[in-house]
Amino acid sequence: MLNRHRGKKIKLHGFNNLTKSLSFNIYDICYAPSKSSQIDYLEYIDEEYNSAKLRSILEEVTKIIEAKIVNISTQDYDPRGASVTILINEGHPHHQRNEGGVVAHLDKSHIAAHTYPENNTANGIATFRVDIDVSTCGMISPLNALDFLIDNFESDIVLMDYRVRGFTRDVNGRKIYIDHDITSIQDYISDEILDKYTAYDINIISDNTFHSKMVLKNMKLENYLFGSDSEKMSKAEKTKVRTLLKKEMQEIFECRNIFEREG
Repeated sequence: MLNRHRGKKIKLHGFNNLTKSLSFNIYDICYAPSKSSQIDYLEYIDEEYNSAKLRSILEEVTKIIEAKIVNISTQDYDPRGASVTILINEGHPHHQRNEGGVVAHLDKSHIAAHTYPENNTANGIATFRVDIDVSTCGMISPLNALDFLIDNFESDIVLMDYRVRGFTRDVNGRKIYIDHDITSIQDYISDEILDKYTAYDINIISDNTFHSKMVLKNMKLENYLFGSDSEKMSKAEKTKVRTLLKKEMQEIFECRNIFEREG
């Protein structure tokens, strides 16, 4: 069961100044043995996750976290990659009166996505990375979109960082440094998704800083082969490719080159 903590709402004095920042990298790995299949893979990824597709994904994220879109900027790059940035707010600016009249306080919030296709021509391993940053102010939380984002990218490895910054005040003037319960980013990921991954946490709860990373448990080789030339591989070749793919995933998960660690 998904464990979304929803504590008792805190009565605040004025605007909620807390900033909630979620930053994560999603990696998709494949094997494209020949030069032609490597080019085909990069072109496939470039088309599959172009700025239009990223935009539609991020627009759905704004709905999930109940935010309102203020502005959208998109860009495709030559030869590869795409970026989308969306400015958002909570959807209802908070107004208060002062001596000068009415002042509108809008959330300084945004969602951004950037893609990075990459391949190793020496061994045929190709890696697609998407970086996503969701930064919100006020009551809306970027954590509520995690399941959707992980599902919408074929995620072999997911590296996530979440931090709550700043402070707000309750009606008595007491500083509040976090307005929701959390012990781990995994609290906001469904059990159905977590069961597919090996997950690891490093959390500094006293500083409202959380880090989680996940790597897919079971690898079905046929899901990682790209190009018609992969269909002709022998059993020995498939075993070698499986080892290459696992090594690539382990290196990214551990953020270090295995041969350097072993040396």
